[in-house]
Amino acid sequence: MSRDQRVQDNWALLHAAEVAAKSHAPVAVVFNLVPSYLNAGARQFGFMLRGLKLMQPKLEALNIPFFLLKGDPVQTVPELVQRTGASLLVTDFAPLRLGRQWRDQVAEKLSVPFHEVDAHNVVPCWEASDKREYGARTIRPKIHRQLPEFLQPYPDLGKQPKWELDVKPDAVDWDAEIAAVVERGKDVPEVDWVKPGEDAAMEALLGEKGFLSKERLSIYNTKRNNPNFPKALSQLSPFLHFGHLSAQRAALEASKLRSKFKEGVEAFNEECVVRRELSDNYCFYTPNYDTLDACYPWARETLQKHTADKREFIYTREELEEGKTHDLLWNAAQLEMVHHGKMHGFMRMYWAKKILEWTNSPEEALEIAIVLNDKYEIDGRDPNGYVGCMWSIGGIHDQGWGERPVFGKIRYMNAKGCQRKFDCKAYIKLIDDMMAKVKAQQERKSR
Repeated sequence: MSRDQRVQDNWALLHAAEVAAKSHAPVAVVFNLVPSYLNAGARQFGFMLRGLKLMQPKLEALNIPFFLLKGDPVQTVPELVQRTGASLLVTDFAPLRLGRQWRDQVAEKLSVPFHEVDAHNVVPCWEASDKREYGARTIRPKIHRQLPEFLQPYPDLGKQPKWELDVKPDAVDWDAEIAAVVERGKDVPEVDWVKPGEDAAMEALLGEKGFLSKERLSIYNTKRNNPNFPKALSQLSPFLHFGHLSAQRAALEASKLRSKFKEGVEAFNEECVVRRELSDNYCFYTPNYDTLDACYPWARETLQKHTADKREFIYTREELEEGKTHDLLWNAAQLEMVHHGKMHGFMRMYWAKKILEWTNSPEEALEIAIVLNDKYEIDGRDPNGYVGCMWSIGGIHDQGWGERPVFGKIRYMNAKGCQRKFDCKAYIKLIDDMMAKVKAQQERKSR
């Protein structure tokens, strides 16, 4: 188990159980904890470990032991397979470079079959397309054509045969493990607006105040791109990123409400299914997904042509990270990400494009955008994040626009355009109020 950290609605776990049932064999779940991962801090590691802690008793109730391994998965996972005499290793799907390297290296060390199951997408990535897609318009019909086959209810995962092997999981001191990652990553502290785990994920989806409530789903289509209406967003991305919630479950539940909220459901399924799967498609079929070498030729050429253009403002990474620019709107977006752990989706586009405008080169802009996104976003280190940065700075999944300084033919955004879409001053005040609460909390903790 890696990317999809849940018991129910998990095709990888269901596949393992199905194969095991043919020989009446038991099933175990293994998670390998690494000391560092793509700039993640307490915010991300703490959320993940708290979710794993909640998952363990759910597994054990089904007679599925949980092994928490630590160290290099290329060493630890094959060793456990050998010690237990396992006949099959199953993993969930990961499109990012490091995850693919781990899987390839583990496979080389195994003497048993190794199956990879896409438990993250509705239409498995390799079934949706066998190549990198140009954009949403090219992958959408391919996904829609296969939804009748794949967007189906999940089978139940029942109790498994008891684990009677001599090899048992070591007891996990969850409090100690969580304290260690929180201390190690304390520069990016945890946030308290979202709680981890499958139960919390389902509450966020189906609860009285959940995304699929009338109050929120009814405004999703019209208000989700307005940063002054945070309740219009699904707020499900942390659960989807860590796999506490299945995108297929979210799409199934939303689709039940299509007759009442047609526009909202269709807009949500576009984001939850098509756009998410487009991001996985890009990263899976583009190993250098986080570099400008992955851009379309027109984008590389136009960025190179305008690299030497004079910038009106130049900021260092430190100035950007601290939200110390001349632009109050941009500063608000940066502070929202740093202290809230999640920047509004519309603001992410503006945020990344201004980094392109205010740094010395497109390469520097992309590096800074990815580092800050992965460091502070609770759902960072995700295909959606890389695609967001590459769309904004490198024109991925976009087209060429009117040529202008610095941007070349990359789509341009400015504060005036934002103001035409929403009240920028109201958003800045929203973040100012949030910052006042953050400072008050910090003062209480320091007493």
